[in-house]
Amino acid sequence: MGEIRTYTKKERNGYLVGMFGQNLIYNIVATGLYFYFQNVICLPAMALGWIMTIARIWDAINDPMMGTIVDKTRTKWGKCRPYLIIFPAIIGVVTILTFINGNYAEASSTAQKVLIVAWAAVSYIAWGMCFTVCDIPLWGITSLMTEDENDRSKLLGLARIVAGIGGIGVLIVQVAQALAGAFGGDMQKAFIVTAIIFTVVASVLFEFAGIFTREKVEKSEKHYGFKENFQIMFRNKPFRQILISGILRSPIQLLMIVAMTLVTYYYANGNIMNILATDETGAVTGINFKILIGLGSVAAGLFVGQFVAMGITPMLIKKIEKKKLYNFYSIAGAVPFTLIFVFYKASGGDLTTTFWSIMIGICMLFASASFGGINVLQSVMIADCVDYEEYTNGVRTDGVFFSGQSFITKLSAGIATIISSVVYSVVGYSGANVDKLNKAIENGADFLTYDGGSGAGKYAAAMFFLISIPPAIGMVLSALPTLKYALSDKEHARILDELVAKRNNEAK
Repeated sequence: MGEIRTYTKKERNGYLVGMFGQNLIYNIVATGLYFYFQNVICLPAMALGWIMTIARIWDAINDPMMGTIVDKTRTKWGKCRPYLIIFPAIIGVVTILTFINGNYAEASSTAQKVLIVAWAAVSYIAWGMCFTVCDIPLWGITSLMTEDENDRSKLLGLARIVAGIGGIGVLIVQVAQALAGAFGGDMQKAFIVTAIIFTVVASVLFEFAGIFTREKVEKSEKHYGFKENFQIMFRNKPFRQILISGILRSPIQLLMIVAMTLVTYYYANGNIMNILATDETGAVTGINFKILIGLGSVAAGLFVGQFVAMGITPMLIKKIEKKKLYNFYSIAGAVPFTLIFVFYKASGGDLTTTFWSIMIGICMLFASASFGGINVLQSVMIADCVDYEEYTNGVRTDGVFFSGQSFITKLSAGIATIISSVVYSVVGYSGANVDKLNKAIENGADFLTYDGGSGAGKYAAAMFFLISIPPAIGMVLSALPTLKYALSDKEHARILDELVAKRNNEAK
């Protein structure tokens, strides 16, 4: 076997900084914008569901199309870097524009309401297209930065950890609520200002991925058109199995979509600033430890579980077959998800006590660990599929195959949003009802006992159901396509050795 080319520390660190920036932007939109649409400008639940559905249908075409464009790109910078240099600024601008909208609950005419929904739809679809242009090259470049499988696994493992850290983008909700006082309680203005600050910082950091990385693996001269690349994606059996598995696991995204609304309303009664205890004059007198324990348990479980799993999975891959580990995470992960709703029912609907807060935190810990481990394995296994395709057909379709990962992520979010929209519509947590809830809470109502015409506790029950039962079902179903995964670790190692030897011979 010849000399193996791989990335330097500077290139690795630049890539990881860019990954952090990109995921900061993703979470600003995936969680922050969703909360903003649903709970600040109060879009109807089904309108929100349709927006996500239309966006995901377009992504079904847009993602592989962008993958094809990336694979055909030839520049002095390579085929992925040009997009990572040019587009972070563009997606930053579009991200900010998604928040520049009217308030549906305050709209005085049907025309205004239609315009607000239309702007939400157009800006969100435009954001999805820009994100695709950045996301596919960002993940695709990992298979071009190194020929060493262990180095690639390490890089992808670190990338997933850093992507998880980028989850602090969800704090846009808490920061906006904290800043609302400076805007006379105007939550919408606070969100817009916070979104601008978060997005500018994230866009600058995202640029690092394009500036500091280098492509080391030569791209194949052979390439195909959009239609042929689409056929390649489904002809490649291991990739097809991963793609189907990821789609079946879509409800897992409910955890990230619903979690912020859940903790804000269920544990902090609609405003994270309620964590500060106040007297009758509004002066801060201390910390509300009941809220602190509830929020802390859920947040710690949600993030610590992911980080630990992302950190140890690359090491576990060296000792355990990827297929076995992937299926273990999927099946075992269904258990803690199921227990979340079981505990909700067992507690009589009140999980705010110290005991039940800790129990839910433990469930979140193991549920998010399974989620984090699967994310690492999915990226590594897709990179393996790229090698498999190059070995089998002589073409390296990094862009097309990693467009599949982007497609899985966005389609999953779309399906999860549709599920949540239907459930919220059934219990009445939608549009004007959310505005009424917010005003009732401002006047002293308690979310746990609030009766908005659908029965006290129904909103909370719907939220706990959404982060428990659908994800549990999705996790189990996702293991079915990969029970007989078509690319073993032993076979991939043999393929990679032959590819490296072939490249070195061609370079002589």
